[in-house]
Amino acid sequence: MGNKQVEFHEAATVEFEAAFEWYFERSERAALRFAREVDRAIALIGNAPGRFPAGISGTRKFLLQGFPFAIVYRELPAAIQVLAVAHGRKRPNYWKARA
Repeated sequence: MGNKQVEFHEAATVEFEAAFEWYFERSERAALRFAREVDRAIALIGNAPGRFPAGISGTRKFLLQGFPFAIVYRELPAAIQVLAVAHGRKRPNYWKARA
């Protein structure tokens, strides 16, 4: 049920790092808040993966608070896979090929 291991798709890791760097270049404090919000999201997703809205191709989406990003993930038998750390203003569903 809950507490499955959460794994990041390689491309989602790159997206997270790029967003963190973007915030860090502007404000170290904002970057740290962003990282804490992603950590909070991952903890909530890991504890209750079915709790968040269903999306396309068997995915679900967690909207970050205070940042224009969503964590797009899917539940696999042994783990939860984060497919994207998706910016809300970029082309929708660009990550579909990862699913």
